[in-house]
Amino acid sequence: MNETRIDDAHTDERRTVKVSKYLSKHLRHQPERIGITLDENGWVAIDELMRAAAAHGFRFTRAELDHVVAVNDKRRFTIDGTRIRANQGHTVEVDLDLPAAEPPAYLYHGTVARSLDVIRAEGLRPMARHHVHLSPDRETATRVGARRGCPVVLSVDAGAMHRAGHVFYVSANGVWLTDAVPPEFLRFPG
Repeated sequence: MNETRIDDAHTDERRTVKVSKYLSKHLRHQPERIGITLDENGWVAIDELMRAAAAHGFRFTRAELDHVVAVNDKRRFTIDGTRIRANQGHTVEVDLDLPAAEPPAYLYHGTVARSLDVIRAEGLRPMARHHVHLSPDRETATRVGARRGCPVVLSVDAGAMHRAGHVFYVSANGVWLTDAVPPEFLRFPG
């Protein structure tokens, strides 16, 4: 009987990950693929999202949605009444309407060694996203970098950037955002 509970927990975890990835894809990158339209701030009605997902062969319950939002370790999504949005990481045009915030003295960015030459020359750029994503601590940056291989953590002199006029925002899940990080504000390990 204990084995059944372990199997059920594993199945539930796989389902949670599957729903989370589906939400990320359609709330951050391809809402049009299932026929939803995000408002200017990235919000969509939950009922509209669930109807569109079901019409495209991916059904989930409101309980599953609430569970994904509640347990996601990166707090990728926010529910506000009857609507939902991704907290950051969009490749589609949205204005998260975040107020400018004074950053801590240092923030961190997780990457991999193969990216270091370009970063040394050009700094950190948002690539396909709207902002560069920075972590408040080394541990989080290490986890971010590890998604692409052996992580390398860069320190960002956010205090100096801020004093130089660079604007920072902090998303609902604690990710710091800025337009770019010039190389002179980066500290490389070693």
